[in-house]
Amino acid sequence: MRLRILAIGTRMPAWVSRGYDDYAKRMPPEIRLELVELPLGSRTRGGDIRRSIAREGETMLRQIEPDDGVIALDVAGRPWTTPELAARLQDWQMSGRNHCLLIGGPDGLAPGCLARAEQKWSLSSLTLPHPLVRIVLVEQLYRAWSINVGHPYHR
Repeated sequence: MRLRILAIGTRMPAWVSRGYDDYAKRMPPEIRLELVELPLGSRTRGGDIRRSIAREGETMLRQIEPDDGVIALDVAGRPWTTPELAARLQDWQMSGRNHCLLIGGPDGLAPGCLARAEQKWSLSSLTLPHPLVRIVLVEQLYRAWSINVGHPYHR
């Protein structure tokens, strides 16, 4: 199965890349993890933020294959416990489909992306710095996999 993380934002600090890479390299070959960074829509003083979000959404939707499962990370989504994520990861693997996890820009996901999503997941009720979401997400995916295979990482 391929898990694609579609994330708005292309200029992440080095600590974000290092943190993400540390967990991504731990993922097993049967879960091919791929990070796709997409450009942030221009934001200018007095500009239409909805137009920027819409452009981001169009770019993101073009990256999704018709039969991909789609999970939107959204503040209004449902929070999952780590064991719930492990069960979902197992379901995704058993489905025979690839899946995309959508991370919006600082103003969230476009309505079209939310409409395309089969599941909406709230990563935390806390407001997280946008770059940190990538690290938390990949760490939780690794933790979920470790639960499913009985690896001692999750204790």
